[in-house]
Amino acid sequence: MKTEVISTVFDPELGANRGAQIILAGGLVAFPTETVYGLGANGLNPDAVRAIYAAKGRPTDNPSILHIAHKEQVKSLWRRVPDAAWKLMDTFWPGPLTLIAQRSDIVPDEVTGGLDTVAVRLPANRTAQLLIERAGVPIAAPSANMSGKPSPTCAGHVLHDMDGRIPLILDGGSCQYGVESTVLSLAGEPTILRPGAITREMLAAVIGEVRVAPSVLSPLKKGEVAASPGMKYKHYAPNAEVVVVSGTPEKAAKKIAELYCSLEMQGKKCEIAATEQTKDFYLEKKYVILGDRNYPETLCASLFASLREMDRRADCILAEGIPAEDAGMAYMNRLLRAAGFRMINV
Repeated sequence: MKTEVISTVFDPELGANRGAQIILAGGLVAFPTETVYGLGANGLNPDAVRAIYAAKGRPTDNPSILHIAHKEQVKSLWRRVPDAAWKLMDTFWPGPLTLIAQRSDIVPDEVTGGLDTVAVRLPANRTAQLLIERAGVPIAAPSANMSGKPSPTCAGHVLHDMDGRIPLILDGGSCQYGVESTVLSLAGEPTILRPGAITREMLAAVIGEVRVAPSVLSPLKKGEVAASPGMKYKHYAPNAEVVVVSGTPEKAAKKIAELYCSLEMQGKKCEIAATEQTKDFYLEKKYVILGDRNYPETLCASLFASLREMDRRADCILAEGIPAEDAGMAYMNRLLRAAGFRMINV
């Protein structure tokens, strides 16, 4: 299969009609959103959804998200629309928030991993919106990468992973946020299953108290079902080994510098995922500055692209942990899973 790439940077409508034709024919299309690139199929076609899992090598018990073009579409996808959902949709949609509620009968098991709930999102990216509108169906779309690898934040990442596996990639440039949407379950007490740009504090300001699932910053317990994408033990991971070092910026940086030297002496190629505040600790070492630790959204925006970049050169990636608060929770959720929860506290 030859994979076609169509740029939509200057003309968001370009490629939407072609993409919709492929979606309605049961095919797969990679498309940009404001979070990461998604790999989309007709979410009401079980065979098409199964094709997503085959292309990604994705376990079938890992649920996907249905992407819609208009809020009213949730009425056909959920058995009942929770009151809190309307408040959240009015505040944050379109945008990087996914909501989970009891699914309706039209949603196939293939989308939900057999669960009785379904995740729905209305993306803010214009290319994504036009593709969904032209297709006229909800589009099931996990991230457009090989399963378990860092999510793609530009079309080049998608092409690297999916070349020859899918017919079309819509190239909308780099993604705004760089990490996947916040996932909030409304099937019971409001609970964050995956953090993102919409923080707990932002959600609580609209609907009151919001819980954070323990699995956000720790592995799923044995036998526990993944109720949301991104809950697996190891996820977003490069081929290189990732080690997280947490502590005060100075202590963490000094420990990382020590580990770097030790691993290099063992013959391993190392790189450091650094921040603006700590770069001076890594002189004469190989490092990439992800952003400013005082503004975790800058770290989120560059995390996946940086992991992919360093993975081309390194056997081991040493990364600084930050406080898991506000946007820092989204960053640490991805980083810990990329490391398979291998973390050193200093």
